Amino acid sequence: MPGTNPTLSERFRAYLDSVARNSPARLALAVFASFILIITFLLMLPISTVSGEVPSFIDALFTATSAVCVTGLSVQDTITYWTVFGQAAIALGISVGGLGIMTLSSVLAMVVARRIGLAQRMLAASERKFESLGDLATMLRAVIIIVAIAEGILFLVFFPRFLTMGESTLMAAWHATFMAISTFNNAGFETIQNGLGSRVTDWWMLTPIALGTAVGAIGFPVIHDIWVHRQRPDKWSLHTKLTLTTYLTLAVLSGSLITIFEWNNPATVGGLDGSATMANALLSAFNNRSTGLSALDVSAMNRSTWLLEDIFMFIGGGSGSTSGGIKVTTFAVLILAFVAEARGNRDIEAFKRKISIDTVRVAVSIALIGTITIVVAVLALMNITDYSTDQLVFESISAFGTVGLSTGICMDPNLATAPKYIFTILMFAGRTGTMTVAAALAMRQHSRLYYYPQENPAIG
Repeated sequence: MPGTNPTLSERFRAYLDSVARNSPARLALAVFASFILIITFLLMLPISTVSGEVPSFIDALFTATSAVCVTGLSVQDTITYWTVFGQAAIALGISVGGLGIMTLSSVLAMVVARRIGLAQRMLAASERKFESLGDLATMLRAVIIIVAIAEGILFLVFFPRFLTMGESTLMAAWHATFMAISTFNNAGFETIQNGLGSRVTDWWMLTPIALGTAVGAIGFPVIHDIWVHRQRPDKWSLHTKLTLTTYLTLAVLSGSLITIFEWNNPATVGGLDGSATMANALLSAFNNRSTGLSALDVSAMNRSTWLLEDIFMFIGGGSGSTSGGIKVTTFAVLILAFVAEARGNRDIEAFKRKISIDTVRVAVSIALIGTITIVVAVLALMNITDYSTDQLVFESISAFGTVGLSTGICMDPNLATAPKYIFTILMFAGRTGTMTVAAALAMRQHSRLYYYPQENPAIG
């Protein structure tokens, strides 16, 4: 009724709606930081560890950040150090973090899409039309349904496998649940006795991990678009087409090149038969850009393979997904810009669509910021640790790309506190950084009343 004062709930909803419209980057940072602190508190309870001892704050914070940011890097072995309660806290962090990532990044992607390349008055008009809480609730329900279906299917595949491994029904159900959550959310945590390396020849275990990783890594916007236009692929958006094309191309390159690079390495692929080699090639096609679950010993890989995986980890997966990195669409836009420039084309085009220069500017900014962040972290780590540069680069990109592959640095019992904080910051920055930067850059666009004379400096 007119004149009625809004209730506390209505004021809170209005506040959230305002933040979602006007400060989405701030919302993302606040939500993820809050989740991390909650999971940190749960992990510091004595009931969370097998020994009953309270873990150090940095170990709990590191693990909580890795869970909520769905990374998978860990300073403790998940199945031997943490109790079922501790593992449940990690799974909760993964679930809430993964769900939040898919939802918030989808919202931020909408912000970017609505604002890039529009005039100021169009921006002002679109602000008033931005999705309300009701629209966000609809999106959230759709994401929850997709997550429930995907994780349910993974559970049904994992559960009988754990039973055949001699586990009790209850523990097999729990481990299957944990692995389903970790796999789809690209988290990289595992609850397999003796580790995933003990299942290096196990197609039953490796195949669902690879496929579940791929589905989670392409992102909710792509999944939704494919479903809505499942009978008309020609109606798919440019984002969907770019994501699928780039992601699958990188998957083929990743699986093939890593297998070739490790072919004569007896500690990895070189020691496997043909069937196991194919299974791990399939897993390598997807794990180094998102989930980080590997049956191969990463620390035993060739240095050239590390460099190759650095590239794939930095690129990451799809926008609006649980994977990290600068995102495949960012990489695709940069490649398309290069190709257009090399061919002398004025416009940057893909799938009969023109890509705006503003989009390219955001892509360049994201890639540059990611590169600078990693370089600064590596320089800091080089001055406080004795690890080789290639190890530090690998570990830093894995943390920033929220991948979770490790050369063994994070699990080193002698790892000091300072490097743990740096890796923690990298995971948080990598998870929230690219989407908040994209939104922030889009929000800052404004029209100008005057322009300076144009002059072009020499390039190259």
